[in-house]
Amino acid sequence: MSAASDLLDRLLALSHQLGREERKLAILGEGNTSARVSADTFLVKASGSTLGTLAAVNVTECRFSQLLPALDERAIEDAAVDEQLLASRVHPGAKKPSVEAMFHAWLLTLPGVNFVGHTHPVAVNAILATKQARAFATRRLCPDEIVCCGAEFVLVPYVDPGLRLAQAIRRAVTAHVKRLARPPRVILLENHGLIALGATPEAVLAATLMAVKAAEIFLGASALGAPRFLSPAVARRIAGRPDEHYREKMLGLR
Repeated sequence: MSAASDLLDRLLALSHQLGREERKLAILGEGNTSARVSADTFLVKASGSTLGTLAAVNVTECRFSQLLPALDERAIEDAAVDEQLLASRVHPGAKKPSVEAMFHAWLLTLPGVNFVGHTHPVAVNAILATKQARAFATRRLCPDEIVCCGAEFVLVPYVDPGLRLAQAIRRAVTAHVKRLARPPRVILLENHGLIALGATPEAVLAATLMAVKAAEIFLGASALGAPRFLSPAVARRIAGRPDEHYREKMLGLR
């Protein structure tokens, strides 16, 4: 099996896991996934396809060079964005990539990020549609949330999908990296959904599922009064423990 074929198989497997109906992460055409092929190109789910049944024909290889420059544009028409998406295809006959290929392209340039999974989890969106989103993003409830998802999530205010969302994600993630000196594992989009980043498909799936578990705990704790968060000192200690780093490695998260 060639390296490119193996990468596609891994991306399809991740997509099918994220698209499992009982997990309530994405239905119909919701969500998208991507994988870095090389410094020049990446694979991304085609527009309108479904994660749970994603097939190779619905995955498009795109050039970074056709998409990344658009992130520096202050004003660009939607029609022009569509033209760039189509022009980015390595194979002209391939399907149109998701409009969110813009943010996938940028996220896949971050150190250690080879796979990206974007979903719309019901439990997570139940929080992201409220004023509690900031507390959920910046505080931690359980040690394994830190192990799989990092010390905090990046929270991006609502922006319509497309180029402007990609630009907003870049701003928020850049600020996070400047402050914490490492890329996030999870990005939350207000009133929209979740993005998980990782070196492997296993890391993306683990971060997604643990973020959903944390959301369910947050919702349950809120229903009983108020969540009792771990203190910042405890969260930092857990994030820095060698045994937790070992567990992250064994789980394929590093």
